[in-house]
Amino acid sequence: MLNIDTISKSFGDQVLFDKTGFQINPGERVGLIGRNGHGKTTLLNMIAGQDHPDEGSISYPSGYRIGSLSQKISFTESHAIDEVMLGLLDHEKGHYWKAEKILAGLGFSQDDLTKDPCEFSGGFQVRLNLAKVLVSKPDLLILDEPTNYLDITSIRWISKFLISWPREVLLVTHDRGFMDNVVTHIAGIHRHKIKKIKGDTSKYYLQVVQDEEVYEKTRQNEEKRKKEIEQFITRFRAKARLANMVQSRIKTLEKSQTKNKLQKLKNLEFEFNCLPFSGKQLLMIENLSFGWQADKPLISNFSLTVYPDDRVAIIGKNGKGKTTLLKLINGTVNSISGSIKTNPGVHVGYFEQTNVQSLNDNFTVEEELVFSSIDSDRQAARNICGAMMFEQDSALKKISILSGGEKSRVMLGKLLMSPLNLLLLDEPSNHLDIEACDSFVCALDTFKGGVVIITHNEMFLHSLANRLVVFKNNTVSVFEGTYKEFLDKEGWGDGECAAGGKIKSPVLSKKEIRQKKSEIIAQKSREITPLKQKIKRLENDIDKNEALIAEINEALIEASNNQDGQKIQDLAKKLAKLENLNEILFDDLETQINSFEKIEELFNNQLEEFERH
Repeated sequence: MLNIDTISKSFGDQVLFDKTGFQINPGERVGLIGRNGHGKTTLLNMIAGQDHPDEGSISYPSGYRIGSLSQKISFTESHAIDEVMLGLLDHEKGHYWKAEKILAGLGFSQDDLTKDPCEFSGGFQVRLNLAKVLVSKPDLLILDEPTNYLDITSIRWISKFLISWPREVLLVTHDRGFMDNVVTHIAGIHRHKIKKIKGDTSKYYLQVVQDEEVYEKTRQNEEKRKKEIEQFITRFRAKARLANMVQSRIKTLEKSQTKNKLQKLKNLEFEFNCLPFSGKQLLMIENLSFGWQADKPLISNFSLTVYPDDRVAIIGKNGKGKTTLLKLINGTVNSISGSIKTNPGVHVGYFEQTNVQSLNDNFTVEEELVFSSIDSDRQAARNICGAMMFEQDSALKKISILSGGEKSRVMLGKLLMSPLNLLLLDEPSNHLDIEACDSFVCALDTFKGGVVIITHNEMFLHSLANRLVVFKNNTVSVFEGTYKEFLDKEGWGDGECAAGGKIKSPVLSKKEIRQKKSEIIAQKSREITPLKQKIKRLENDIDKNEALIAEINEALIEASNNQDGQKIQDLAKKLAKLENLNEILFDDLETQINSFEKIEELFNNQLEEFERH
């Protein structure tokens, strides 16, 4: 259990927390939410011991282990599997399959296990860090934006993994659907306080609205009552017979505390500047082919037409070509064959995560926007700064001091500076908070032009996509329909439908269920029984050897007392042989036990999966 008790934290004149706290109880999975800059990362750092509150305390029981996902990349091993095994507990150091299982869930192939961690992309290096934390089995697992570098299938896997996690979880993510699926409670940072409720984000936001309505009504009633008391005092102060009543009201007025009117919190609210387009087709792709290596094509003979009202989502596992396709469309990368044509009058806006590196660190936010468009002016830039939550002096912040989320908002702001009718977006929501993501979805929904977007956020896919480009089974194809229709008809092969339930499978009779379970149990017995027998034999052999070693040690003591050199020499040779034999037996026993545990886990998982279906 983790207890955060009346903590306060400020940076200069910026107050993050004001005498607030909450608890994480055994088995709870808590989603931490709040606007960017309101203290989520600071709170995580304080819990992990990397920072400290100005007042108050953060406590947990002795021996309570906290595991935190680090975005900092640092590896010491030459193989990915060895790097992840560093996270195993001391008594599990040889259990390599536990690391293998988690790496497979996070999208690593069998060949990847022996690769040098430094050979992987930044996203996969973060996954290695995540795997290292997961195998360590901490009492409290802290995950800060774990989905940023995961594809849809990996997000679905980690969602299931966390739901079955037997200890505590503290999760920060912009992916509202993922959070709601995983957590049991929400802890929200709001107006320098932390409020924890049981339920999902919708329930939390509803509770906040209701609390603030009650606060405002109470404040108004108290103000009204205060005015009535003041009027009574003014009116009857001079009347001697009412002196006691006047004095009583004066004391009441002195004791009363004035509630301040709640300051309106700024949300990210904006809309894209759409350039009218009268044509029928924005973009035509015909027989497009591309590969970084001639013998390994990423895209083959791919065709797609994008229309003005399209919301095309590009989906699939990482490393299969989604970003490459977007770069081909934008002209950043040249194709091997085929054609990409945009109609005259089409103006493209391109957002890519790595584009934040193109920002000029010496510019202010306002200057970055002004210089992004030939036709822009300072007032237009200021207006967009306000829409992107860089109000007043915040618009004069240097790019160099901005957080990742703030830089992403600057990149979005640059898209607003020019009229556009086709948006190409590569994971635009990664550094936005939940409130900003909601606003972003609304802005895309009302945009009058076409949108081609790469996202692993399933809420975005359900809300926006009317057509899909699917990278699956080493091919790329167009699915004419919504994301829900895709899940219902094809899916990812993980047994889940759009609503998060199971795809309907043939209904089995009770007799068939019993028979299937019996088959699994019988197969388990056939594979485990020989291992059990061998483990038993090895344990008996080791016990016999231990008894002989004890006898020889006693005989050595006696020979030493008798100063019988020859006998000491003979006994020492026998002892060395027995000890060497025991080392071999112990190694063999450990191997058999590991095999036994692995096979038992596999069959138990099969039975659990069968029960779920």
